[in-house]
Amino acid sequence: MNRYEKKSRLPLVGALGLALCIVTVFCWTVSAPAAEPLPAIADLSREESLRLGEQLYRNGLLSSGKPVTAIVQGDNEVEGTMFSCESCHMRSGLGSYEGGVLTTPTNGAILYSSQFNVRQPTAAQLKTIPAYLLPLYQAPPRRPAYTDETLAVALRDGIDPTGRAFHGVMPRYLLDDREMALLINYLKNLSPEFSPGVTKTTLRFATVVTENVRKEEREAMLTPLESYVRGRNSKAKTFESRVKYGFYAEWMDLAYRRLELDIWELKGPPETWRSQLEEYYRKGPVFALLGGITNGTWKPVHDFSEAQRIPCLLPITDDPVISETDWYTLYFSKGFYQEGEAAARFLGSTKNLQADMNVLQIFRETGEGRALSAGFQETWQKLGHKPPVNRILRAGETITTDFLQQLAAAEKPAAILLWVGPEAVRLLEGIPANANLPDMLFLSATMLEQKLKSLPEPLRDITYITYPYALPADKVARQQLKPAKDAQLISDRKIARKMNALALLLTDSLMMMRENFYRERFFEVIDMFQDRPQPYSGDYYRFSFGPGQRYAAKGCYIVQLTHGTAPELVKKSEWVIH
Repeated sequence: MNRYEKKSRLPLVGALGLALCIVTVFCWTVSAPAAEPLPAIADLSREESLRLGEQLYRNGLLSSGKPVTAIVQGDNEVEGTMFSCESCHMRSGLGSYEGGVLTTPTNGAILYSSQFNVRQPTAAQLKTIPAYLLPLYQAPPRRPAYTDETLAVALRDGIDPTGRAFHGVMPRYLLDDREMALLINYLKNLSPEFSPGVTKTTLRFATVVTENVRKEEREAMLTPLESYVRGRNSKAKTFESRVKYGFYAEWMDLAYRRLELDIWELKGPPETWRSQLEEYYRKGPVFALLGGITNGTWKPVHDFSEAQRIPCLLPITDDPVISETDWYTLYFSKGFYQEGEAAARFLGSTKNLQADMNVLQIFRETGEGRALSAGFQETWQKLGHKPPVNRILRAGETITTDFLQQLAAAEKPAAILLWVGPEAVRLLEGIPANANLPDMLFLSATMLEQKLKSLPEPLRDITYITYPYALPADKVARQQLKPAKDAQLISDRKIARKMNALALLLTDSLMMMRENFYRERFFEVIDMFQDRPQPYSGDYYRFSFGPGQRYAAKGCYIVQLTHGTAPELVKKSEWVIH
């Protein structure tokens, strides 16, 4: 059984989405009440009208900023912020499927077209479709095209143009004519045509490379990605020939497009990157950004993606933007921030600290140091603890064994977090066996790099290491993608493995999009994937997805080293620390 045949939850939405899904069923038949014509929105610009309609669709907020009122299950009055249209019908308006519940599309192109002539698979065609995908090919109930008036009735009263009532979980929204006009206007303009970068035969992507990246790292990212594009483009005849193998193949394989890949090279300081990105995009709009690599901040690229609503899939950066609301960049993980976060959760769950006890963080004023310390401090305070004592090392300042011991004696910390990289090994080697240190020291595996297994034996029992990757025991052997021969020149295998994980994810997402080439749908499909364990998650233990979740590898181990000259990693926590 190959990876395309195995059972999947694709596509799924979260528990909230399941609870809110709209399902048209033949519960009873009534006559649809007459509705007054909707007023024009003459006093608003097109942009403002769409903004207010989007606010209503996505957030359940009226133009006044107040929550819309909705009725569910017959008589339960709720706020629309809990039951927004996007919750089930998705940002693209193309609907979803979960647990046997099909959420129908709400974009104008579907709503305002007749469903009487929707083609359904024959009995023979149904046999070609995997059982778990069958609901995706069930045609919606037959109905005429909606009009503004019948759509208003559906939204207010839960009745379709034929007089059928929707299921009770579909909210009935209490909207006046003006708010209804705003929502309907937005639905008419929701996913009206394919996103930029799409033609009948091609999908155009770009990848971003900044000049602070070493040549070897650049090649480690670009070579597998360019090879993937060449390999997929070479299969055009194969995809075309598979269409004859049934309804399932038609839906999946007709979505095939050749891929084009532009390389957007950014030069100069990060504050100039935004204008460079906008110029690249002006010259050649793309559907999405794939991968990309920098040794500094990713924020200018992140902000560009948000502003232009361009998906950015799995860029390689140790400094991702940490946000609970931004939508258009899917990162491998939270990077160094995630390690600090894991240390806080582990320490909070294993050591019953008194309220007045200190925790000491020592770090340099670098991107890595700021991210590690912020991840720990923000999480530590959310857990109800007082802020840690932060000792920030100045540029060029040397940290010594005496300095560490004096600082520990002064602050009397219950734990020390030493976010200083490989120099921690030299520092700890000078610590005497009877040193007055706490019984928990935390280091970052990513910062230690190749020095990880060089930690001095006397301190291994009290040293805890944040380890955001799969452990050797987790790793499952698999055959790598076979890029072109020039890929043999790649020296940075870690980056190459990340790009291999991206390629596997991209292949499945393009297939499951079918012909819905909308940027929002691209990420919605990924959001609805099942977890991807080793070996499909690169160096990470697993990828986990969910609506709006933008960090694929959400966990981090806490490990210790065994004694001896060939130490092994022993996990002291599970992958996800809650």
